[in-house]
Amino acid sequence: MGNPRRVPQAPPRSARGVNPRATRVLLALLLLSSAGCGYSVRGHLPDDVKTVAVPILTNRTTKPFVETDMTRALADAFATDGRLKVVGRETADTVLEGEVIGYELLSIAFDATANVRLYRLVVTMNVRFRDTRKNVMLFQQSGLSEKADFRVSGAVSETISREEVALLAATRDIARAVVALAIERF
Repeated sequence: MGNPRRVPQAPPRSARGVNPRATRVLLALLLLSSAGCGYSVRGHLPDDVKTVAVPILTNRTTKPFVETDMTRALADAFATDGRLKVVGRETADTVLEGEVIGYELLSIAFDATANVRLYRLVVTMNVRFRDTRKNVMLFQQSGLSEKADFRVSGAVSETISREEVALLAATRDIARAVVALAIERF
């Protein structure tokens, strides 16, 4: 039976070319360099800005109640983001005002007999974000737009329902973009 065969074992980690001291130094350098990168959970807002009011937008389209959906989406987006608390206009540090200036339904796909099969809904708005205490315009943006596509179904009521879902999707997306602009623009 002689010598039992020895199975070579892997050398310890430090002997495999990885220097533990170099690893610690590299980790320390990474931590130090990331500490000054300017990242903040709060964004780039001035420290004294903590609240926002989102009054009902003006509707400059022919689509009834689109301003209500857009206002609700904006307030929800600020609340979800959490960096600014949504409050009434009288107690707000800032106010986001604006108007819905576009509501378009575009036919983008057809079947063999030229019936519309797919629509694109485009919502466009102008916004102004103002510091109410200093009466200073923090930013304004014109022509912000977002789109959502929806399929036409056989029933008219189903198509209308899909248009409403597309409107909610478009207003949610544009509201998120507005919140990002309001908070990250500074």
